[in-house]
Amino acid sequence: MRYRTLGGVRVSAVGLGAMPLSIEGRPDEARALATVHAALDAGVTLLDTADSYHLPGAEPGHNERLVARALAAHGGDTSDVLVATKGGRGRPAGGDWTVNGSPAHLKAAAEASRKRLGVEAIGLYQLHKPDPSVPFEESVGALRELLDAGTIRLAGVSNTDAEQIRRARVILGDRLVSVQNRYSPAVRDSEPELRLCAELGLAFLPWSPLGGLARSSLDGPSRTEGAQRFAAFHEVAAERAVSPQRVGLAWLLTRSPAVIPIPGASRPETARDSAAAADLILSAEERARLDESAAPVPA
Repeated sequence: MRYRTLGGVRVSAVGLGAMPLSIEGRPDEARALATVHAALDAGVTLLDTADSYHLPGAEPGHNERLVARALAAHGGDTSDVLVATKGGRGRPAGGDWTVNGSPAHLKAAAEASRKRLGVEAIGLYQLHKPDPSVPFEESVGALRELLDAGTIRLAGVSNTDAEQIRRARVILGDRLVSVQNRYSPAVRDSEPELRLCAELGLAFLPWSPLGGLARSSLDGPSRTEGAQRFAAFHEVAAERAVSPQRVGLAWLLTRSPAVIPIPGASRPETARDSAAAADLILSAEERARLDESAAPVPA
């Protein structure tokens, strides 16, 4: 496992997004715990969760409690594992995603997350999404208060544009350590934010990092559409005898030293496959082929 830096903390170059373990289509608890354990055993030291990762209208905080149980049940040393959680979104009955960035909500949500995770302070706490009904500075100000109170150790923002990142930086200074935006071979809208993160020394955590790639080769033949549009990822995968997903994650790591992908998994096999991407070193020729195959950067 190779490593990268997030807020001065050394973490695995590839993390684990725990969301699939708690939402619709989630596995049973035994398999969910086994998936987290497989990631940990493969060297993963960054786990991503959120208080809103649960079934609609039921069990708020399910994913955080699951992550806490997985860490407690793991037989190895997990003291170097950084758990990143988020607040500011909800999932009421009906399945819609709500947004609440009020300082009062964020501070209460962070305290509830801290208790569910069973820690003295949350390793990394991120504003899940800016709330258009609340001034952005007020939401980020709540993160500053949580830092000052010792409820959280590190702070980040998610689903933000470059201007918002700069505004958050003004409020939090060096205590802003991460940005979590959607970014993948198929979706590269956050290229400006990625460049800004590299400039400011922030970690960039792509969510849904495998967008555009077909399901894992571990699941059987690739889907035709994905294989055609992103042919180079499948070609390199076949040449290397690995999954297209592993190639996709390895490609993401070449985009910038700031990148730390957090692919989701719901099976031990896929968690191990994703973790192995950290050690897949692409040649300059392979990188050029993949760059050409990936979706163009929006003008």
